[in-house]
Amino acid sequence: MTRPGPVLHLLCGKLASGKSTLARRIAREQGAILFSEDMWLSRLYPGEIATFPDYLERSARLRSVIAPHAEALLRAGVPVVFDFAGNTPRERGWVRAIFEAAGADHLLHSIVASDALCKRQLRRRNEELPEGAKATTEAEFDAITRHFVPPGEEEGFRVVRHEGGSGDP
Repeated sequence: MTRPGPVLHLLCGKLASGKSTLARRIAREQGAILFSEDMWLSRLYPGEIATFPDYLERSARLRSVIAPHAEALLRAGVPVVFDFAGNTPRERGWVRAIFEAAGADHLLHSIVASDALCKRQLRRRNEELPEGAKATTEAEFDAITRHFVPPGEEEGFRVVRHEGGSGDP
């Protein structure tokens, strides 16, 4: 039996659309290494991210470390899941550079969810606060969502669409 080549899975979806839940499921089902930005940032920079510029600076530092490791894993035949870096063309371009440099395949999992659904899920997440998550207001949701850009066909990604934050295609 031949094993398929390594795949880098990246996720795209609004805040609280179900990306982390889907990322964990994909990692479990594919035997993949999961890189969760929220978890890494909360452990590496506890209490240091209070503003959006703080997040951008710490995230850039994290990405500079993760990129070569993800590429090496893919070269070794290990599938990888990124629970971040898929919500703008620029972020997706960064991920593309990694899987292309590794000679690996990719799947872009795009979660389609309404703002109303995301806000309901955000309220629930704020009550539970899973590891790495911080409470997020609806005003913050609106501000962050303004930057969200769904993937376009012209970007050339292999896209799997998931509806309503369920993680199911």
